[in-house]
Amino acid sequence: MKKPLVCLLLMLPFALLPAGVSADKAKPKKEKTANKNQSAPTELMTDEEFESKLKYQHGTIKLANGIATLNVPVTFRYLDADQAEKILVDAWGNPPGHKTLGMLFPADLSPLSVDGWGVVITYSEEGFVKDDDAESIDYNEMLAEMKKDTREDNDERKKQGYGEIDLVGWATPPHYDKASHKLYWARELRFGDAMESTLNYDIRVLGRKGVLSFNAVASMQQLNMIQDRMQDVLGFAQFTAGNQYTDFNPSVDTIAAYGIGALIAGKIALKVGFFKLLLGGLLALKKFIIIGLAALAALLRKWFGRKRDLESGETPTTTLNLK
Repeated sequence: MKKPLVCLLLMLPFALLPAGVSADKAKPKKEKTANKNQSAPTELMTDEEFESKLKYQHGTIKLANGIATLNVPVTFRYLDADQAEKILVDAWGNPPGHKTLGMLFPADLSPLSVDGWGVVITYSEEGFVKDDDAESIDYNEMLAEMKKDTREDNDERKKQGYGEIDLVGWATPPHYDKASHKLYWARELRFGDAMESTLNYDIRVLGRKGVLSFNAVASMQQLNMIQDRMQDVLGFAQFTAGNQYTDFNPSVDTIAAYGIGALIAGKIALKVGFFKLLLGGLLALKKFIIIGLAALAALLRKWFGRKRDLESGETPTTTLNLK
């Protein structure tokens, strides 16, 4: 059975790139590490043995950073950060070291199956994201600009050794709920001459000091199912008291350098050469890479800091390496 391989660089909300990695013989592995600086020997185990070691959770779960809680029903199951890394690294072939706040999985589907999928949870504390622009965004215009940017950036992808990406369109148009301060959208993408498109589904929950992210990647054939299940996920998360969006205090809190539009499009990151950060991956026959919101936020912070310096006539204190 083919085992899914994915490459995760925390969660930047747009880029999905292919790499020529074969998953035909990939198997979950148990690592026995004697020295961190040496390659760890591995021992093959069956899917059943591997999954029996996973410690799934249900109910009310406080995320490790204490910033939010999840209310996970029996139709889903949660793995904490350490357990999630076993899936990401040992089962799905990611390099180690990219910690998350855990993962969610549908209870009726094994993450080791060909159709298995999961939701990666991360948090970026980059400030309070103002939602003033949410109602004025023309998402058709945004999509046209994103498609144009994607086509233009294909030359850079080729130089970096990656294949072309075709942004087919919105699989689910962006929607922002101003009352709950939750945002979701999905894109359909195609890599090179691949026959099957990839679905990239994103949820963002806005808080007082940052953004909680839920990201799932699957085949476009799973669109209807993923849409339904991710609508359930949308209701799982709640920031804890003092960390909610309505707890924002302009006297002491930092305002993020970007709004709802940039959060969805990731356009600025695309324009400042972030392809240097990419790693390659493969999920069964669905080729993709998830790039992290944390990386986007860092680039936005650097870029807007540089832009403000230039506009004020001061010497920029932050520069970007575009080489």
